[in-house]
Amino acid sequence: MNILVTGGAGFIGSHLCEKLISSGHKIICIDNFNDFYNPRIKERNLERIKASKHFTLYKEDILNKLKLNELFSNHKIDLVIHLAARAGVRPSLSNAELYEAVNVQGTINLLENCRNYNVDKFIFASSSSVYGGNRKIPFSEEDNVDCPISPYAATKKAAELICYTYHHLYNISFFCYRFFTVYGPRQRPEMAICKFTKNILGKKPIDIYGNGTSSRDYTYIDDIILTITENLDKVKGFEVINLGNSKPVKLSLLINLIEKITNREAVLKYMDFQPGDVFTTCADIRKAKKILKYRPQTQIEAGLEKFITWYKQVGTEGNLYE
Repeated sequence: MNILVTGGAGFIGSHLCEKLISSGHKIICIDNFNDFYNPRIKERNLERIKASKHFTLYKEDILNKLKLNELFSNHKIDLVIHLAARAGVRPSLSNAELYEAVNVQGTINLLENCRNYNVDKFIFASSSSVYGGNRKIPFSEEDNVDCPISPYAATKKAAELICYTYHHLYNISFFCYRFFTVYGPRQRPEMAICKFTKNILGKKPIDIYGNGTSSRDYTYIDDIILTITENLDKVKGFEVINLGNSKPVKLSLLINLIEKITNREAVLKYMDFQPGDVFTTCADIRKAKKILKYRPQTQIEAGLEKFITWYKQVGTEGNLYE
């Protein structure tokens, strides 16, 4: 297939593009290489595939309607995998307008082109943040998610709703995947595992928001990529599906594991719990198991080993992650 991957130079996107190309698909990648983190990281993410005849890169923004229209008119696209977003819960609190523009209007721009160019399959990268402060564990796709607690979460929920509208009106099929804290090689530098590893190896303090008892459902990148790529043909109708590991890990345990693997002791700096943060996440993955035959294989200890090995080889190269 000809597959458009938005945000294809990022952490998840670059892994996905590599896997899709190795499976014989042709990739049209759009990424604006913004300054949310060092753009050279994204350049490096694409090193393995940038010369492939099956890879076409557009350094453009999904808010640029003219360029998006040109892209869709130049390529017969069979499927859109929409990963591009303004990321991060905490930064969204101080720049809600930008998050709304990119995550909501940007999604509408893509959907309008899908409608105009008869693209009838769309995968949307949503987020576990839509569950907000839900206290029922694990989080199920059937739960009410009308109370997001950050602008980022609100924009992801809004985009899910817009996807449903285009499904209803124009018969476009959607899978909206709610990702639960994906980690692994190439993880964004501001994410906890990457930041903690960098600071522990560099003997710098790490900020702990709260008392260390909060938890996250960490999901290894390979489990996500394999699931997406092996289920492209199943994108029919409209489905919202959790992709997590369903095994929350406390923040204190995560730090202990990184200390053990790096053989370094963390210097902890305790901070107030941050507005917009949720206390815990945990995915109910029964739907993913049923529809996608989803079986996450990588446990947190093995995933951290792989990430830290990669970081020692690449993360310190050229001060990319400083």
